[in-house]
Amino acid sequence: MNTVDCSMFDAKNYSPQKIALFSATAVGLLASLIVGWIAKSLLLGLVTLLIIFGFSFWVVQFLVEKFIQRQIKLIYKLIYQTKASKREEFFQKKVLPKQGLEEVGEDVLQWADQRKAEMELLEKNEAFRKEFLQNLSHEFKTPAFAIQGYLETLLAGAMDNPEVSQKFLTNAYKNTERLINLISDLDEITKLESGKQELHYQNFIIQDLINDVYESLTIKSAAKNIHCQIKKGCEQPVRVYADKEKIRQVLINLVDNAIKYGNQEGKVEASIYKTDDKNILVEITDDGIGISEEHVPRIFERFYRTDYGRSRNIGGTGLGLAICKHIIEAHGEFIHARSTPGIGTTFGFTLKKIKE
Repeated sequence: MNTVDCSMFDAKNYSPQKIALFSATAVGLLASLIVGWIAKSLLLGLVTLLIIFGFSFWVVQFLVEKFIQRQIKLIYKLIYQTKASKREEFFQKKVLPKQGLEEVGEDVLQWADQRKAEMELLEKNEAFRKEFLQNLSHEFKTPAFAIQGYLETLLAGAMDNPEVSQKFLTNAYKNTERLINLISDLDEITKLESGKQELHYQNFIIQDLINDVYESLTIKSAAKNIHCQIKKGCEQPVRVYADKEKIRQVLINLVDNAIKYGNQEGKVEASIYKTDDKNILVEITDDGIGISEEHVPRIFERFYRTDYGRSRNIGGTGLGLAICKHIIEAHGEFIHARSTPGIGTTFGFTLKKIKE
C-alpha cells in the first residue's frame, strides 16, 4: 500500500504559495460547481474554475506575501532597533532579495541568542559591580574609621600623654597614607580603563629596568633577607619597545608582591625569554606561600584577595595586579599567573622586542 506524503499539509511547511494554492483551489472549485450547476454546462464550469483559480491564486499570494513582509519588517525593526535611511529603505525594498520565513526564523533565533548572551553578561557585570562597590566601601571605611578612632581618643585626653599621642598620630598618619594610595590607585585604574592614560613608547633594556626595581625595593627585601636576582642564562641584554615608566610600575607591583608573600630568606627571580622574533616573555617568580588554584583566575580583579585577613595585615590597596593587567593590555600584550601552594608563584607578561 502506497504511503501518502503529508508534509505539504503540515502547518509548519505552509508558504504563501501553498496558502494561495489551497485557497484558490477551494474557491475555484466552489465557483465552478455553482456556475456549472446553474448553467448546466461542464465547459463553462471548467472555464470558471481556471479563471477563478488563477485570479484567486494571484490575489491571495500577493496579499499573504504583503502581510508577511510587513510583519518581517516589524520583526527587523525590533531586532535592529535603528531607523533606516531613505537610501537603505530603497536598497532593502528594491535591490535586496526578499527574505523567506526560514531565513527570518534563523535571524530571530540568532538575535535571541545574542540577547541571552547580553543578559548573562549584564547579570555578571551587575554581580561584579555590587562586589566591587562592597569591597570599595570596605577599603575606604577601614582606614577612615581607624583615623576617626585615633583622633577621638586624642581629643578625649590622650594628647596629654606624649607617648600615646605620638603613637596614635603615627598610626593615623599611616592610615591617611593608605587612603591616599587607594585614591591614587583608583584614579590610575580609571584612566587606564577609559583609555585616557597615554603610553610613551621608547626602547630600553629590560634587564636594566628589573635591576633598578630590585634596587628600589632593597629595604623591603633586606627586611626578610630575600635575594632578588635575574635567572642565570637570562642576563644577555634584551631591548624592548614599551612605556618604560608603566612597565616599571608593573615590575614594582609584581616584585613587591613577591617579597610580601615570599618566604623569609627566600628569593625572587626574574626570567626573560624570547618567544619569537617580535616578542619576549618576562617572568617574576617567588618561592613563597603560593595561591590556591581556584583563586588564580580572579587575582587580576580589583580588590580581589585570596586571603582577606592576611592580605590586609601585609598591606596594599588590592588594586596592584588589576593595574598591572590594564597596563600590559594597553600595550596590546597579555599577563598571566601560575601558582602552587607552598611552592611559589610566577607572574609573566609579554612585551614587544626590537630587532637587534
